[in-house]
Amino acid sequence: MFRLPTQIPIEEYPPPEVFVTEAERLVDEAKKRGIVLRVMGGMAVYMRCGSEFTEAWKKLKRLGDRVFTDIDFVSYGRHKNDMIEFMKTVGYQTDANLIVQAGKNRHIFYGGKVPMVEIFYDKLDMNHLIDYGGRLEADTVTVPLAELMLQKLQIVKINDKDIKDLAVLFATHDIGKGDLEKIDIDLISSKYMQSDWNFYYTATTNLSKVLEAVKNFDVLIEEDKVRISQRAAAALQTIENAPKTTKWKLRARVGPKVKWYNDVDEW
Repeated sequence: MFRLPTQIPIEEYPPPEVFVTEAERLVDEAKKRGIVLRVMGGMAVYMRCGSEFTEAWKKLKRLGDRVFTDIDFVSYGRHKNDMIEFMKTVGYQTDANLIVQAGKNRHIFYGGKVPMVEIFYDKLDMNHLIDYGGRLEADTVTVPLAELMLQKLQIVKINDKDIKDLAVLFATHDIGKGDLEKIDIDLISSKYMQSDWNFYYTATTNLSKVLEAVKNFDVLIEEDKVRISQRAAAALQTIENAPKTTKWKLRARVGPKVKWYNDVDEW
């Protein structure tokens, strides 16, 4: 029987280590079958930031009692028809109701070692669109750091835990060009921010919120706070300094007086 993570008693709930191990197992099993599968979301941030920052996560109280509610994956649409059978072979199931509720661009599974697994295909279409086409192979277990950051930057009503995710990403990874353990700010800027004022406005607003919030993260040492602030400011400056298209400039004249984001349906 399918139960939402919040419906599972805390004493039955799997610890974070189970989520991480299971995520790595599913990525590996998918690879053996020729399926590209990558972890995204807050759990991917946790996996990429390493054990040396675990204490900071705890101090920031980002993780909560249940730590993780599910594992979010992204895959390519070409694997969609094979995914249900694959997930069966690794211990998960779904049903018609969940398929309908999740919509055409994702699947929801349950009944395995973790309460729930969500798999998105080709894109993350939330407040703003993130296109994963040709990008998933740039990393081995999670989505690339650029897309991991974009997933947080696209949230219009960003909450405390997402701001903390962004802060932790900046604490542990520098910005730069390319995907080798760096946040590719050039890709973020050129692919998303230079022509799309809507996404630009949400992303720069959220980066400003990180800069403001980090001042109050008293549980972090001053060195970490300075590093986060410097990198967030540099990311913001790179986006601001990049040349903008005519389309961007025309939309900027209107500004936020006209709705600039897509609503997100809750299933």
